[in-house]
Amino acid sequence: MPDLVVDGGDKLCVQLLMELRGHVRTAGPGAVIHLIATDPAAPVDLPAWCHLTGHTYLGPVEGADRPTYALRVAGPDDAPAKETQESRPWHVA
Repeated sequence: MPDLVVDGGDKLCVQLLMELRGHVRTAGPGAVIHLIATDPAAPVDLPAWCHLTGHTYLGPVEGADRPTYALRVAGPDDAPAKETQESRPWHVA
């Protein structure tokens, strides 16, 4: 069960990642977030972003009505998460 569900609707992945930054901070360490995203780049971009920032990509959510992907926010036992720039989610701050 996710701690937070973020409905990205039809937003482009870059917009989703900028929005996701804030949700990650709010959800806190160890939280599981489900991101609903119809952008075809999401299954490629989200795992790459998680790798860049230190969060754990958990993969597609089985049985979801719309394309949904899960991640776990870096927790206290993980390497420290890296923040990205406010308007440039592919660039570490």
